[in-house]
Amino acid sequence: MVVTTLKNSGQQWDAPNGWAPLQWVTIIGLENYGANDLARKIADRWMQLNIKVYKATGKLMEKYNVEDVNVEAGGGEYPAQDGFGWTNGVLLKLMNKYGVKE
Repeated sequence: MVVTTLKNSGQQWDAPNGWAPLQWVTIIGLENYGANDLARKIADRWMQLNIKVYKATGKLMEKYNVEDVNVEAGGGEYPAQDGFGWTNGVLLKLMNKYGVKE
């Protein structure tokens, strides 16, 4: 997984948060440059985190803490949102592309 920024400002787009569309762009970008092993590693970790949180809560989330997967994501001007469309879509695309690795 990749963190959105290296700055931990307490804002929602900053560390330690990771967001589904940015994971997707990173994975596809790495594949486009032939870094398939790294792309797969990031995809597997992202899927595992999404599935872990879903099993624990019954929800997919808007963002995830990718620095400490045992801590809920936070920060920003509103509470973390449940079931965000881009999380659902990216997870499904990755599961279809790579299969599920739990």
